[in-house]
Amino acid sequence: MQIASDRHEYPAHWEADVVLRDGGTARVRPITVDDAERLVSFYEQVSDESKYYRFFAPYPRLSAKDVHRFTHHDFVDRVGLAATIGGEFIATVRYDRIGADGTPASAPADEAEVAFLVQDAHQGRGVASALLEHIGAVARERGIRRFAAEVLPANTKMIKVFTDAGYTQKRSFEDGVVRLEFDLEPTDRSMAVQYAREQRAEARSVQRLLAPGSVAVVGAGRTPGGVGRSVLDNLRDTGFTGRLYAVNKALGDGEKEIGGVAAFRSVRDIGGPVDLAVVAVPAERVPEIVTECGEHGVQGLVVVSAGYAESGPDGRERQRALVRHARAYGMRIIGPNAFGVINTSPDVRLNASLAPETPRPGRIGLFAQSGAIGVALLSRLHRRGGGVTGVTGVSTFVSSGNRADVSGNDVLQYWYEDPDTDVVLMYLESIGNPRKFTRLARRTAAAKPLVVVQGARHGAGPRGHAVRATRLPHATVSALLRQAGVIRVDTITELVDAGLLLARQPLPAGPRVAILGNSESLGLLTYDACLAEGLRPHPPLDLTTAASAADFHAALSRALADDTSDAVVVTAIPAVGEGSVGDAALAQALRSAAAATPSKPVLVVHVELGGLAAALSAATSTAPQAPTPTPAAPTPTIPTPAAPTPVAPAPRPGADTASATAPQAPAPQSRADTASATAPQAPAPQSRADTASATAPPLPEGAHLIPAYPASERAVRALAQAVAYAQWRRDAAEPGKVPEYDDIDERGAAALIDGLLARGQGLALGTAETCDLLGTYGIHVHRALPAPDPDTAAEAARTLGHPVALKATAPHLRHRADLGGVRLDLADEEQLRRAYTELTELFGAPEELRPVVQRMAPRGVDTVVRAVIDPAAGAVLSFGLAGPPSQLLGDMAHRLIPVTDRDATSLVRSIRTAPLLFGWRGSAPVDTPALEELMLRVSRLVHDHPEVVAVTLEPVVVAPHGVSVLGASVRLAPPPARDDLGPRTLPAY
Repeated sequence: MQIASDRHEYPAHWEADVVLRDGGTARVRPITVDDAERLVSFYEQVSDESKYYRFFAPYPRLSAKDVHRFTHHDFVDRVGLAATIGGEFIATVRYDRIGADGTPASAPADEAEVAFLVQDAHQGRGVASALLEHIGAVARERGIRRFAAEVLPANTKMIKVFTDAGYTQKRSFEDGVVRLEFDLEPTDRSMAVQYAREQRAEARSVQRLLAPGSVAVVGAGRTPGGVGRSVLDNLRDTGFTGRLYAVNKALGDGEKEIGGVAAFRSVRDIGGPVDLAVVAVPAERVPEIVTECGEHGVQGLVVVSAGYAESGPDGRERQRALVRHARAYGMRIIGPNAFGVINTSPDVRLNASLAPETPRPGRIGLFAQSGAIGVALLSRLHRRGGGVTGVTGVSTFVSSGNRADVSGNDVLQYWYEDPDTDVVLMYLESIGNPRKFTRLARRTAAAKPLVVVQGARHGAGPRGHAVRATRLPHATVSALLRQAGVIRVDTITELVDAGLLLARQPLPAGPRVAILGNSESLGLLTYDACLAEGLRPHPPLDLTTAASAADFHAALSRALADDTSDAVVVTAIPAVGEGSVGDAALAQALRSAAAATPSKPVLVVHVELGGLAAALSAATSTAPQAPTPTPAAPTPTIPTPAAPTPVAPAPRPGADTASATAPQAPAPQSRADTASATAPQAPAPQSRADTASATAPPLPEGAHLIPAYPASERAVRALAQAVAYAQWRRDAAEPGKVPEYDDIDERGAAALIDGLLARGQGLALGTAETCDLLGTYGIHVHRALPAPDPDTAAEAARTLGHPVALKATAPHLRHRADLGGVRLDLADEEQLRRAYTELTELFGAPEELRPVVQRMAPRGVDTVVRAVIDPAAGAVLSFGLAGPPSQLLGDMAHRLIPVTDRDATSLVRSIRTAPLLFGWRGSAPVDTPALEELMLRVSRLVHDHPEVVAVTLEPVVVAPHGVSVLGASVRLAPPPARDDLGPRTLPAY
């Protein structure tokens, strides 16, 4: 337990785990009075040169006075932080608040001197940069706005730490010392620097787990069977290129090997370094294993052991203790309850998982939070014949289990810069940090496709996933992911379908689709599917069942050369009879035509034509092919395909070339999450389609694989997703901007908010206060005057001017014109009084109705604009048509705030009922530019003032000229913490 030093409580919320530049981790925490011995020990390990740079003079040891000064802090004017590994200091930083004359001071002085000291053995790991972020956040919290530092000119490393941070700074040189002064307010550059450092560090931390030089399997059984032994066997049989060790505490005297692998009783007994440890022991033994690994210098752990958060509250606490324990030694964890990791690179060949067969090398990165789904995905990407051929394979695979530490965000950081991964497929059951995920997804999607399927969409996630709750419905989260460029699919079948197309075909330039094939009916089905998915298909070209391979080649060549088509779907059914096209011939015809025009995507729908899919893929397989028996009579083989099959013209050099010894993947176990791997399943027997001839000549370098699908709707859905993603990429290349408006009074709004919040922690504003606040941002709400009796209503109408509307604002009648609680176009006092009487007779006394009078707005379309700050996802702007479209059908569109002009334009057009705004069935188009400006102003208000946690404008009447805001509500609260603006930290669930 840490002890507070002087007059303030120990700030436990300053404690954090950080990832360093080399991928290791360190603990950052405040220095306290009980750290005296640690401080002295740390200082003794610092070189004389580093001490000289810190104190500007030889300073061999700390005096008792120094130790007291450096360990006694008030956590306001004097603060010290330490970076620790294994409980020992590796670096320190402190600030002392100073006044204008440079002497010690207290608030309101807002400047402080800052100084660092990093142990020589840990210099170059980014420790000082991480500490600067954290001490800067602490200083801002304590009212300090500026740091000053004095550095010797020869201390170039420390000068670089300050100058590279991205803060606004001044630099001077006097008396042989460089003086740096810099503001602590985050800038666009400082945030960009922080994000870049975060990406490099987290990517490196995952790389250490996926490309280790040595692996130890702790808990490997001496006899075949069991989880640990299965992982060991998989590593050995895959041909892991590094050093492999087995660890078994019960190893007998004289036993030196397990399964042909060098074996030891403890990790400590291993003579060489261990980069990765796979832990497969009972949960109660894991802590001692973590200690052994930490003391031996292991860099990371894959914990396949179960019995953690998925088992209940006790397991959840055990999981938290596991993460704290591992991070104390600088190690990261995949798991617990993990299925494992795979890296198919020929330089690594790592199968540290329970998957008995390693998938073929390829360009797809695969992440699954569920072991069962991970097995299913690997099997589908590996299978041939009745499923997906192995030609398009996997680069790396991570199944994170309870993802207590390493998460999808970390793996995204790695795949973003991984040259061996072209497409990312993710199965997610929970998103621990949606704000960060959308940020990383947007950046990744700009470089390579990211396809996501979410499980547990309509209920709580798995018990093992301890994540922050979001109040946003799943539909809203999905919309925000799509805004970030994520390709959202609903099933793992669609995940694979989209992944195969994106991995091996160019992105379409538009939605125009040519359809050709030898079945008129299948062509029409494909045409209908295109229309249903919002594509623009040309009428299908029927080549008839008598079409030859040459006919297919000629038709596909013409379609690809046609400037009015952006993609081509080829449909094929088996033909029986003399002269009918053979599978191999048809495959070669399609491949050669596609290779001649590689800029357009081609997809094949092969209903009940498994031989074609196999022939198309077999041409590039290097696996031994069994001879095809010659039947006595031409009897077509018609296996039933269950998943799409990529058609393979030629593999990319160095990619997708299956190992000559790679066996077929087994079918997934029904209870794969609890796989004991007691005996790997035998490979599935090959169908006759798998034995197709592989003698087709190779195509030119750069030719694309052609994905084939067993149903037209699956092919078209994958194509539609690719079209939408391609459009997003084009839009993202020219990002919009957040407009500036001259009439926005940001300071005036801030003053109003501060005054209102002084009343309490959370506040729903009244009508006048709402109008005043919105008015500072140029959002004008039509006045609504209360009408508690007919005479007051008549007076209000005279004030506002006829015609007016009379509305009941009781909660059960508000915004419910369908219930009759609104009377419109009241041209004079007589009509108003008659309407007042009707309302009170129909619904009750005025005290219940709460009637108001409002001047009539121009006729138009009633819409609703909302903004809300979600604690997990951030600020979200939503738009829809008022009434049943949004309330009953859920027809709302969503964008993350701040919204750009392009975002606002797309937001208006994203709802299904958008045609009502653009002249549907002869109606007058409304003023959508004015509507977009209104949404941009709401976005600016919420972005500039995070204390505005909710805004609702309803109804907003959009007329042919202008918009009228007839109702508004605003809620204020202290701004929620934004971890994306703070220093880099690992999540602590």
